[in-house]
Amino acid sequence: MSWLYLSTAVVFEIAVAISAGNAKGFTRFGWTAATLVSGAIATYFLSLALLTFDVGVGYAIWTSVAGVGIVILGALFFGQRLDLSKLFGIALVIGGVVGLRLSGAA
Repeated sequence: MSWLYLSTAVVFEIAVAISAGNAKGFTRFGWTAATLVSGAIATYFLSLALLTFDVGVGYAIWTSVAGVGIVILGALFFGQRLDLSKLFGIALVIGGVVGLRLSGAA
């Protein structure tokens, strides 16, 4: 169940980044509200996942997977460039997450 909580937290953390980017410095109310609400939901589900995960490992996986998701969605839907160095960085992050998982952290 902790992986489901962590996955949900990741989805809402990605929503935080997308909403914050569209909030334009918190000058657009709807996007600002979406940022705050999705941030609260992401934090709630992270806290549930951390009942099982070590805090450092759970937080590292949460931020890393969300970061990769944001980069990929940015390239797919927002016209952001995805070059070889970004792909290499994504591969390193995925390798780190796999390494944390294999360490028996949760």
